[in-house]
Amino acid sequence: MRRFSGRRLTAAVALSTLVTVTGTACSADSGGATADDGTYSVWDPYPQFDKKSVWAKLLDECGTKAGVKVKRTAFDTSDLSNKALLAAQQDNSADVLIVDNPVVSTLAEAGVLTTTDENQVDTSAVDDNLLAAGQSGGKTYGTPIGANTLALYYNKDVLKKAGVEVSSVKDWESLTAALEKVKQAGKKGITFSAIGTEEGSFQFLPWFWGAGAKLTALDSAEATAALSLWQGWLKEGYAPNSVINNTQTTSWQEFASGDYAFAENGTWQLANAEKAGFDYGVLPLPAARGGNAAAPTGGEFVTVPVQGDPGRYAVAKKLVSCLTSTENLNTTATTLSYVAPTGEVQAKQAAANPALKPWIDSVKAAKGRTSDDLGTEYPQISAQLWKAVQSALSGAQSPKDALGEAQSAVK
Repeated sequence: MRRFSGRRLTAAVALSTLVTVTGTACSADSGGATADDGTYSVWDPYPQFDKKSVWAKLLDECGTKAGVKVKRTAFDTSDLSNKALLAAQQDNSADVLIVDNPVVSTLAEAGVLTTTDENQVDTSAVDDNLLAAGQSGGKTYGTPIGANTLALYYNKDVLKKAGVEVSSVKDWESLTAALEKVKQAGKKGITFSAIGTEEGSFQFLPWFWGAGAKLTALDSAEATAALSLWQGWLKEGYAPNSVINNTQTTSWQEFASGDYAFAENGTWQLANAEKAGFDYGVLPLPAARGGNAAAPTGGEFVTVPVQGDPGRYAVAKKLVSCLTSTENLNTTATTLSYVAPTGEVQAKQAAANPALKPWIDSVKAAKGRTSDDLGTEYPQISAQLWKAVQSALSGAQSPKDALGEAQSAVK
């Protein structure tokens, strides 16, 4: 079993600059693997769940099945990756580490994580597009515990008054035509987040990928078409200028006012949608010429860090297998408002809640931000992408010039 490299670990700390969009607090309790006293440590990014939560009880149950006691520590998402890197440097890693999927490649390239070939965690039932977010250099590091992604929420009343049949929205042209009708009816078109952070890139990627663009060529004609679409919506008044500063939360608040026809947002807003006070629906994001665009996947991977004592891996595997079993994935996905990563559990989710069907379709078309073996190159690419979006939407540069400058900066 390989050990981490100190040199690579130091480099990875510098590369660990992903700005994530979940998590709000950090637990005061911390600590990695303990001596083999029957206690195994699990670190997760869910500080919102206390000891009495379904999630915490599931961890305890998995520990009981494995014949050990689980010591759980919850960190803020943005803090967890740095904690994991530092713990690895000190040979004090958690036995099981649950991290945001774009961070997996950073930890893997630093030598912090074992591969699924090494730890024998079974990923055969996981959808390939979701598993790809945890792959680097042809190897797989962990397994997804669930996924969320983006789609279009729509206000049925606003569309009805504008004479728009949602079934007519199949591509960019028909969506833009719908926005025009909504504006003519005196309502507002679409809101989204284009803020200069990872949230802005996250929300732009479905349009970027939906045009056929690739993150290795930010200045392509396809990328320019996607940014021109957003810029055109602002110029025509179909989207508000506030999108430049909108987070996904403030964008949702605009939609919740009841004045907008569409909002690009995620599964995490489902509970808020039920409280909005108007009839809504969900539509997968359309690609430029029709079909579902690939939206980026959110969600976490369950991983097994490298340990000084390889004897701990057998129990770690049992814990991971328990957490990601068919029965428990269903429970976890419901608790976290995620779509499960396997077809079998997705079918159970759809049967129990038909409203999840468009989200399941969106997840099936989704794509990991670090897929295409981008690994730790993604944060730099993303930063240049959101800068280009900001520049074009503010009118400082044309989409072509903004993206050309972004590509030069990445090179």
